[in-house]
Formats: sequence, C-alpha cells, structure tokens
Amino acid sequence: MNPSNPTTLDVTLGERSYPVWIGRGLLADSARWRERLRGRHVLVISNTTVAPLYLERVARGLDGLQWSSFLIEDGEAHKSFANVERALDALAALGATRDACVIALGGGVVGDLAGFSAACWMRGIDFIQMPTTLLAMVDSSVGGKTGVNLPAGKNLVGAFHQPRAVVADIDTLATLPDREYRAGLAEVIKGAAIGDEPFFAWLEAHADALAARGDEAVIEAIARKLRYKAGVVARDETEQGERALLNLGHTFGHALETAGHYTTLLHGEGVAVGMLLAARLSERLGMSATADTARLQRLLETLGLPVAIPPGMDAQQLLALMRLDKKNTAGTLRLILWRGIGRAEIVSGVGEADVLAVLRAAIGA
Repeated sequence: MNPSNPTTLDVTLGERSYPVWIGRGLLADSARWRERLRGRHVLVISNTTVAPLYLERVARGLDGLQWSSFLIEDGEAHKSFANVERALDALAALGATRDACVIALGGGVVGDLAGFSAACWMRGIDFIQMPTTLLAMVDSSVGGKTGVNLPAGKNLVGAFHQPRAVVADIDTLATLPDREYRAGLAEVIKGAAIGDEPFFAWLEAHADALAARGDEAVIEAIARKLRYKAGVVARDETEQGERALLNLGHTFGHALETAGHYTTLLHGEGVAVGMLLAARLSERLGMSATADTARLQRLLETLGLPVAIPPGMDAQQLLALMRLDKKNTAGTLRLILWRGIGRAEIVSGVGEADVLAVLRAAIGA
C-alpha cells in the first residue's frame, strides 16, 4: 500500500479539526505528519515493547529538532500519576516550550498517559497520536480523552485534550499478539452495536477476513468505526450527552478490569464481556430481545473474544466498583444499554438488584 494515498478522515470540532490517516508506511512518512509540529521540541512517549520496534522510524522524521524519548513499562498498571510526573520531568529536561509537541507512540495506555501529560505541561501543549494497536486505532486515539488510573478505579483522573493528528500505520499490527488484536476488534464491534446495525452486519459477513488481518477489511473496519465516533465527538466533545453512548459495556468492563488489578483482562476483553452483560441487563429490563443478545455473543465468539466473567470475581465487589463510574449521577447507576443492535441509549436510575442478578447469573454460569 502506498503511504502517499492513505485513507483520510477529518475530525471537526467547531472551528478546530485534525486529520486521521489510516494506511501502511505512515510512521516513516514524516513529510505528512511533521507539518503538524509547530515548535522545535518533541518528546516521544512510548513503552519498552513498542519503542524497539518503531521508535527509529519516527526518530528519522525528527531530524533537526530537539527531541528525546520517555519510555514506560508495558501494561495498564503503568498508566499512573508516577509516570505522568516522570513524563513531565522529561519535558522539563528537554526545555519544552509552549509550542512543543508530545508524540504518543504505542497503544491506549501510552496514548492516554501522553495526552494527559501534554494537557498538563504549561496548561496544554500539542500532541500527536501514533497508535500501534488496533484498540488504540479504533478508539482511544480519536476524541481527546486522556487520563490515568487510580487504585480506586480506571480513568478517574483525566482531561479532554484533542490531538493535532492521528497516524494509524497498520504495519504495526503485524507485531501485535493475537490476543491484543482481538481485543481491538471488541471496540470495533462496540461502535456497530451502539448505532450502526448495517456495520454490525458487515462485521458478521467479514469476520473471517478480519480474523486473518486482511488489509482491506482492517482499514475499512477502522475507517467505519472512526467515522461514527468522529461524528459523535463533533456533536458532544466533552460527553455531556450523546458521547456517553460510546461507553457501551464500559461500566461493567472497567469494573472487571479493576477487580482483576488490570492484569486479568485486557481493556477490549473487558469491553467484550461488559457489552454482553449490558445486553443481558437490557433483555432483563424488557428493552431488547434474546435474539439480539445471541447475535452479539455469536460475533464475539467468532472473533475469539471472551464472553464470561473471569473466575473468582464477586458480584457485590463488581457492583461496588460500578458505583464509581463517571457516568453515574446523584448516587444512582447510569448505564448504556440498548433496544437491540444499533440502538443504544443512556438509562438512568438502573436498579442495583437487576444489575446484581445479571452479575450473579453470569458468575454462576
């Protein structure tokens, strides 16, 4: 695939906009992304798994600039305040000014931490997302959500800070382990489940090609998911209403991730199980049909994603973690449920007894 002709989307937020490029060879195509750099200081934030593979490609495009790199260990547990402080120290050591830029080279953990660090330095400097996982390409790299975890829960601290550009080079997927690749597919399914039933049907029809990482299918899936998300973000940048729909499965999923100390489930795996739990809760509340739940479970299983709560988890503990979700209001659960595939909605005042029943049934199964 020619890097001079990538699939290009624009995320427009009022008078602001930024490009999203999807294709092959884009990390090395510095003529494209370097024009998004406004100053002479650049900090590349990556991790110890990704940097040995791809940092050199990015570094070649930074020739003539003052730049350095800051690496964290791989994994959700390292999306912490301690590493934000270290990233800010790296910016200080670089002498980064207000026109400096942070480049996030890695998956969602790197992107969230790098974006939050950029939002904090001098009250906000530029950053560019260079996602290297499918999960980050289809979700966290677009939309400006940044943040870090606390022991009490995931992403409880953060800021909305939009990138200057997103460079989604699918060459990086070649080194992505199967489990992490499948976790990214969960976020693709989520977008279709929320508001695009024809896309869901397309995923069902192209499941084999996606599982085999076929270029055309992967690029089409990324582009369709991001077009949908970009439209939602444009209408509700800071999640005052519609954007909350993008969290289908996340209240359950984040609780599962936290209960597993961020080591039992990958984020996409938590979302997969969480979506299915949300579908079962919707069914219990009379909002949706059994056939919709079965169709979702079938697609998740076809693409090799988990559909069960991991062993050893407790329903009461999971409910307690769900109470900390940022979408909750006035001390009551506010969940994203659905009326069937492509028809998600925000539901306030969900009864805890119903949630517990769904959790207990899933754990018992």
